Amino acid sequence: MCGIVGYVGDRKVAEVLTKGLSSLEYRGYDSSGVALLADGQTKVYKAEGKLQNLKDLLATKEDEIKTANVGIGHIRWATHGVPNETNAHPHTSNSGKLAIVHNGIIENFKELREELEKRGSIFKSQTDTEVIAHLIAQEYKKINNLQEAVRVATAQLEGAYALCIIHQDVPNTIIATRRNAPLLIGLGEGENFAASDVPAIIEYTKKAVYLDDNQLAVLTPNSVKIFDKDNNPVAVKPEMLPWEPIALSKMGYKHFMLKEINEQPDVMRNFLSGKLYSADEPIKLEEVKLDKAKLKDLNRIQVVACGTSLHAAMVGKYVIEELCEIPVDVEASSEYIYRKTVTDEHTLVIGVSQSGETADTLTAVKQSKARGSHILIITNRPDSAMAREADSLVPVNAGIEVSVAATKSYVAQLMAFYALAIHLAEIKESADKEYLKEIKNELLLLPQKIELLLTKTDKIQKCSRMYSSSKNFIFIARGINYATALEGALKLKEISYINATGYPAGELKHGPIAMLDETLPVLSIMMTGKVYEKILSNAQESKARNARMIALTDSTDEKLDDLFDFVLNVPHVHEMVSPIMAIVPLQLLAYYIAEFLGKDVDQPRNLAKSVTVE
Repeated sequence: MCGIVGYVGDRKVAEVLTKGLSSLEYRGYDSSGVALLADGQTKVYKAEGKLQNLKDLLATKEDEIKTANVGIGHIRWATHGVPNETNAHPHTSNSGKLAIVHNGIIENFKELREELEKRGSIFKSQTDTEVIAHLIAQEYKKINNLQEAVRVATAQLEGAYALCIIHQDVPNTIIATRRNAPLLIGLGEGENFAASDVPAIIEYTKKAVYLDDNQLAVLTPNSVKIFDKDNNPVAVKPEMLPWEPIALSKMGYKHFMLKEINEQPDVMRNFLSGKLYSADEPIKLEEVKLDKAKLKDLNRIQVVACGTSLHAAMVGKYVIEELCEIPVDVEASSEYIYRKTVTDEHTLVIGVSQSGETADTLTAVKQSKARGSHILIITNRPDSAMAREADSLVPVNAGIEVSVAATKSYVAQLMAFYALAIHLAEIKESADKEYLKEIKNELLLLPQKIELLLTKTDKIQKCSRMYSSSKNFIFIARGINYATALEGALKLKEISYINATGYPAGELKHGPIAMLDETLPVLSIMMTGKVYEKILSNAQESKARNARMIALTDSTDEKLDDLFDFVLNVPHVHEMVSPIMAIVPLQLLAYYIAEFLGKDVDQPRNLAKSVTVE
């Protein structure tokens, strides 16, 4: 997973590219580089490590690059080859005239590389991307037309790619193309842009064209021309970009993650706006195209997702089955796509992805659609590839999430599942109206309750400092909050690198209890409701093994102080919506532990925000 950006126009090209890459650092930060056309030559600058290293390098090259008016840039999350300057993009042809940046994975690169080496290409890197540079260069040598060379070369590639290409013999021009990887073209006045995501160009333009698979765009300062895979012209249809540049500011917070945690009440209000005005009214999901007849025809729901989205889906399963009485299966997309799946026109398939570009989930959605299933997508990006596959859509409206660790997008996905479950239940008439009214009223009250929680974080900070030296961590819960335990553990793993694991509390005695001793913290998620007493019993079993005990609860039972070393209290909520309340202190716990440990909170090692490769 990588970030790419291209620019052609009269601005300072290196500045436009590095600003764009700064906005794409959530996609990778192993290395970075730019290629510029300056003084009639292709000039490449690369640096290992964080983007600042590239910025420092470019600051010493101002005289060399001041005439540049075309350039492409790249920030890398390594897939082929270790992170170093040699493997960093851009990659070039042997002549050095052609340069290329790439997001994706080329599955047949070994076969292509062997053939290209037989024809005289000399490789410098371990990457799959360098194959593309040599392949295009050899085609260009044959036909002397860069656009056609790119078209012919990419037809030989298997896998996923978003590409930007420049060549010193073709001035004022960028060629951009994609297959199974995101790429958009930003439209300006006397300038044009290419990027793998909106944040890279939102400062400069609000108009863009989203390329479809196998389309190719030719960018000059004054024109954008798009062609299909057979070289037929395609009409340029601009769309308005949805975001403001201010969303990329930390707004005084130390880290984007802390800012995004604190944005969650407003994210919830924003999601409910236009959908739920009062508990007495039906919820409105205008882009969900499921009527009573269609629901009657369904015999199952399958939800496919990855990572944090998978945990949101697990909560969704619980809520949908509770309110709608339809069986729901939840599966990791990466597993779903490599087995025979029982999916047909009687199945609703729900794909969940913050970016709408998650490769495994996108593949799962396409496979299900081909089998006749109704496709419903829950995403933060209604402009994404996954949304374009949807028969029904639930945009979560969380805004740009910069920190790699998902926080506000998770809460927004939870809100989407609650809204969807209520909507389906109201259509089916499958749940008691007073019960639905109670749940809707809780959703309306949740934002202000979470705001109250966010004003009182001293105890969470104290708890975080006390347990920041732990090497392992266990989270336990039951029922609807089992997924909360998994998500809390994931957050801690992602940004602090502590080995954290979530378990169903009842499973602790079936093996994991062997790990418990006086060094191991056990955090019990104990929201009041039908499983509260059971989790309390499981916590007592852990206490008997000398584990260090933490409770997260909305209970006011003073007896908990005798059992637990720390009790993290949250405002009381209905058990059915408690996962939304319970996750917030766990996000803060992970954040403060990582901060105390001096970790890179927003850009944890080995991770990228949007996983656009399988």
